[in-house]
Amino acid sequence: MRREAPSTVGLLADPGDFAAMRGYRSFAFDDHRDYLRHVDGLLRSLAAQGVHTTVALFDPEEYAEYCADHGLDADSAESRTRFTAELAGAGLPYTGQPVDELVPLLVDEAVRQATWEYATTLLAGAGTCADCGEDIGSSSFERAADALDRLLAGAGPGHHHLVCSVPMQAEQLVAVLHADTSGPPAAPPRLQGREGLDFVTVLAAGLALGGPGGLVLRTTAEGAGDRVHGWRLDRGRLTALSAAAVFNAYCTDADTGEPVAPEPGVEYCPGYEVDLPTPHP
Repeated sequence: MRREAPSTVGLLADPGDFAAMRGYRSFAFDDHRDYLRHVDGLLRSLAAQGVHTTVALFDPEEYAEYCADHGLDADSAESRTRFTAELAGAGLPYTGQPVDELVPLLVDEAVRQATWEYATTLLAGAGTCADCGEDIGSSSFERAADALDRLLAGAGPGHHHLVCSVPMQAEQLVAVLHADTSGPPAAPPRLQGREGLDFVTVLAAGLALGGPGGLVLRTTAEGAGDRVHGWRLDRGRLTALSAAAVFNAYCTDADTGEPVAPEPGVEYCPGYEVDLPTPHP
């Protein structure tokens, strides 16, 4: 029965978060590296017992809010256990990797989750079309899903790496998608985990808000050089870039604006039509 009872471990990956938890007398550790070694040992022990374990980032601020909302004593191992149990859905399964390798994966997962939640909130608040009364968030999500289908169909067979970025006032929304269409012609694209949902949600937010943004698709196919296509988000439309614009975007340093040498064997191609006309002018 113990093997059939899953476990969740809350990990204090950041030294600052670890320092915040040291303010509780019931928290037994005083050295972050030593703490990480104990976590690594715990994870290995659970795996050796055949216990399925999820690891999630433990946020001291969220923990304090949780305890306040539920009337719990924050300086208690029992309260930390209850909070950690709530983190199971936001974690990653432990597969035997060292803690040093697990931490960046957890950070990436936390960023992905936060990006999806923010994009979802933006879609929910997009309102309705003044002309037709249609929910803009829902229609934009449908358009984004259709655009993704067209993107992958137009790219042809191969392995595809797509990046969609939408600048916002507070932060930049970025979604990455890996897709494989190298199977039989009638087979659907193979996507990694939740990447498809995350990508469509971020693209939909860009379409709904009508601001600037960009999308890049890079295809790797057997026996051929990589191809790069690009689009820009502008006034609620996904518009294909010319080959020259794709080259300039890919071969310019985003931070300095200085030119960057093109990659050998990479073909910079124009985008192609993927977005249907928006019903919300």
